[in-house]
Amino acid sequence: MKFQLPVQGYSQYDSSIQENYRASACGPVTAYVLLNYLLPNASPYQPNDLYKKLEGTRIGLFSYRFIRNLRKLLGPKWEVNKCTFQVALNELKNGRPVALKFDKYFSLQWNKKFNFSYHWVPLIGYELVDSEVVLIIHDNGGRNRPSQIRKVRYSNNSSILTFVRITPMEE
Repeated sequence: MKFQLPVQGYSQYDSSIQENYRASACGPVTAYVLLNYLLPNASPYQPNDLYKKLEGTRIGLFSYRFIRNLRKLLGPKWEVNKCTFQVALNELKNGRPVALKFDKYFSLQWNKKFNFSYHWVPLIGYELVDSEVVLIIHDNGGRNRPSQIRKVRYSNNSSILTFVRITPMEE
């Protein structure tokens, strides 16, 4: 079984992003990708704007800042919260991608091997492979390559993952 949303990725190393932001722009670029999907033709924010508004830093974007500042930007009609793995999968089924953060440093797991050490990505789908969940993500690109869809095993990374959902409020 496979489920994947048609989300358009974006590279944090795109020439439109300020050069001094690029190495740490994965959080703002993830927010940019999600907002463009959730608010097609309506999101006024570009990655450089989001870097400032979400309070990105040289070492990255902390989860609490991502959540707090995205709440401020979107206003009361949107809910922005951490969520569980199961809720994240339900968000995907309901047509909404999820922000996904890999963070081995603040999880105090420095000596273990993960797909990413510290990185925000849009979670755009999942599939079951041999009874194991494989997450489908956009990786936000690299210095000399565009964003691309990748697959990572949930079980290999679960201890360092944070899921953040962006959901419209019920009216």
